Amino acid sequence: MTPLRVLLVTDSFPPEAGGSGWSTFALARQLRARGHSVAVVQAKPGGEDDVRETAYDDLPVTQFCRRVPNVPVVRNVLKNERLWSALSRYLTARLASAPADIVHAQHVMTTVPAVRAGRRAGVPVVATVRDYWPVCYWSDLIVSPSATALCPACSVSGMRACIPPRAGALGKGAWSLIPYMRRNLATKRRELAHADAVIAVSTTIARDLRRRAPELGNTRLETIPNPVDMSELEPAVAASAAPHVLYAGKLAVNKGVQFLLPALDAAGIRWPLVVIGDGPLRASLEHEARQRGRTVQWLGWRDRTEVLAAMRAATLLAFPSYGPESLSRVLIEASALGLPISAMDTGGTGDVIQHEKTGLLSATPDDFARDLKRLAGDATLRARLGAAGAAHARAHFEASLVGERVEALYASVIAARSRDR
Repeated sequence: MTPLRVLLVTDSFPPEAGGSGWSTFALARQLRARGHSVAVVQAKPGGEDDVRETAYDDLPVTQFCRRVPNVPVVRNVLKNERLWSALSRYLTARLASAPADIVHAQHVMTTVPAVRAGRRAGVPVVATVRDYWPVCYWSDLIVSPSATALCPACSVSGMRACIPPRAGALGKGAWSLIPYMRRNLATKRRELAHADAVIAVSTTIARDLRRRAPELGNTRLETIPNPVDMSELEPAVAASAAPHVLYAGKLAVNKGVQFLLPALDAAGIRWPLVVIGDGPLRASLEHEARQRGRTVQWLGWRDRTEVLAAMRAATLLAFPSYGPESLSRVLIEASALGLPISAMDTGGTGDVIQHEKTGLLSATPDDFARDLKRLAGDATLRARLGAAGAAHARAHFEASLVGERVEALYASVIAARSRDR
């Protein structure tokens, strides 16, 4: 196809990035490899107001920095409404001086301003939805750490239930924020509905957007997964360390880490546990591990190279996620490396793990413990699931295949705009 000028607008981008940033980078590399001109604008709350020109892997990156003091409520408004307004003005001016054929918004902070700027400049916009930000103010559908079910809807009554566990000393006094939260969520959905196309990264995200965001009824919605460069993921021939369990991810309630140590004990697994990641539950988990007499290596956050090395060395991956995963990059990369996985069946995890075929999926924490026991006690099962998981990951998430699908969507969206004119 004719080379395109693509502007990626993102919340996160390497070298300091989470899964969404690395997925955006993988897409950028694929688009560049296919002959397109790619530029990146990254929203960076924190520091002073500034626009900085930099680069990563020879990709031009503009960092749109905005000062955001760590003050509750004020911080939220500055990272949302104020940032949206300032970034949409910047993007509109940029598109006037450096035209693009398509704008692709990558996450929650950047979708609203990208859609607004595209509308003003007459440039088509695609938006990728990687979690539940259009339908949940907290983006995770979790009512409280003790809740056994996910939030059915972001209603007034739902917000009255989910605010107190997050409000700390404010408690129910934070209910006064509900009108603001509802307006914020309504704006996100309204602007997302104005995108020329929306990409959901998993079948579950796509289904829940249809169910929970009626504003998207007439918006084109495609399911295209996160791209992963498989050339960097050669499976290990054999585990290079003594048997151990790996957990990789944030140490937070939505990741289900509160189930991890009890499940290992219930499974009777006394192998060491290696934990890569950090978060608000780390201190309580360290205390719990000491009480249980469990050997745990707490590595904190590590760069991607170190994470991949840890995956190659591990015997199995424990993935107890409680909140609805959109499409976990940890699962895709671990699968591609042939690491056998026991995971809770939540959100888009089923797009990566097929129960008894490419891994083990658990409906409850008790089932998770039983699956861990099976996996730890059966080397043949681990080998079979690891090999099948690697084949599945390479067939469905290879960056070149995903890049081809995104490129085709761009062409279709641009052609539809031309017909409308």
